[in-house]
Amino acid sequence: MRHRFDPELAAALPMMPEVDIADVDEARAAQAEQLAARVAAADATGVDVTEVRAPGPDGAPEVPLRLYRPRGARGPLPVVYGIHGGGFVVGSPDVDHDWNLTLCRDLTALVASVDYRLAPEHPFPAPLEDCYAGLCWLAENAAELDVLPDRIALWGDSAGAGLAAGLALLARDRGGPPIRFQHLCSPALDDRLETPSARRFVDTPVWNRRNARLSWDAYLGHGVRGTPGVSPYAAPARAEVIELSGLPPAYISVMELDPLRDEGIDYARALLAAGVSVELHLIPGAFHGAWAVEHAAVVRRATAEAVAVLRGALGR
Repeated sequence: MRHRFDPELAAALPMMPEVDIADVDEARAAQAEQLAARVAAADATGVDVTEVRAPGPDGAPEVPLRLYRPRGARGPLPVVYGIHGGGFVVGSPDVDHDWNLTLCRDLTALVASVDYRLAPEHPFPAPLEDCYAGLCWLAENAAELDVLPDRIALWGDSAGAGLAAGLALLARDRGGPPIRFQHLCSPALDDRLETPSARRFVDTPVWNRRNARLSWDAYLGHGVRGTPGVSPYAAPARAEVIELSGLPPAYISVMELDPLRDEGIDYARALLAAGVSVELHLIPGAFHGAWAVEHAAVVRRATAEAVAVLRGALGR
């Protein structure tokens, strides 16, 4: 390997499935099979997991949400609104099931994972509008859910983090539910793919330049990627600094050996320039999706910090 991966992460690579989204149906089927066993084996001790449906955007189907509530916890509770990754084309709440259980228990918070529609069948803005509809439902039903509508933190990974960043912009501009914090892990923010890391890491595990191109083409539509006029709600890196003012504080984590690394760093700098409080963490020796290697020391450290950051943001 020509990349200097953390030794524990490098040792785990042969056991990690290859990610190829060229055939979306095949990729979805493969992921669903991989996740089924993990979800079935997950330890849900102390957590009540329910499935609900929120009213969808105008003319669109209802939006499924998976809710994780700490059993016996006295409310009202803060909320973590989770948005799964998957290159905009694959994924479901199953992707983050273990993580959502962890957050629910460790933070004593309601965790809501949104099952947004996927591209290419449902390109931008459908996935983002689904995320917004789910967020609005949570806020509107705060009393019934026994949660605090003014203590909602967004959490997302990869494409989910890109959606979370877009959702923070959209909620602010529409006067929607107030977002207390945005927690963005390895965010997909820039369709132009012109950063040094996007050009350099063409053969990295899990995510590479080819997958990134396919992902944005599916989300934006063929021929749109990299052209002028792409909405900042779709690709938040497109926002001018002045358009970022007034956003909630952010925590952004990036992997050192990831095509998406530099767009996350650039976005953190842009938020800072706009007067938004930001904490940036680069995880050394890590590739995109390294969170899955839970036993690696570098991942354990980053995971502990992620939980601590959300705990502080939510006042837990």
